[in-house]
Amino acid sequence: MDVLEIDPAGVMALVDTSGAILLDVREDDEWTAGHAPGAVHVRLGALDARTFEAAVPIVAVCRSGGRSGLAATRLAAAGLTVYNLVGGMGAWQRSGQPVIRDDGAAGTII
Repeated sequence: MDVLEIDPAGVMALVDTSGAILLDVREDDEWTAGHAPGAVHVRLGALDARTFEAAVPIVAVCRSGGRSGLAATRLAAAGLTVYNLVGGMGAWQRSGQPVIRDDGAAGTII
């Protein structure tokens, strides 16, 4: 399967219409500093395609789009429907989407 690219506005529409999973593949310290509300955190090094349901689309995200592109390629090779967030969390934040910490406070992208 091919990896599709998606922008932040498209992510929100996809999540709302299909229940897509926003998969953050950044390192633990990056996640702790700030992430998208509702995202699921699995470091790229720990990613296992077998833990995801084939029926649910996945949007992979990292800081700038590089690591999430690798994750998306792996997941697509396993037969999953996967999108890569173009520009990563930087683009997410620049588009006005919220970035939070686990405690709900405003987060930052590092």
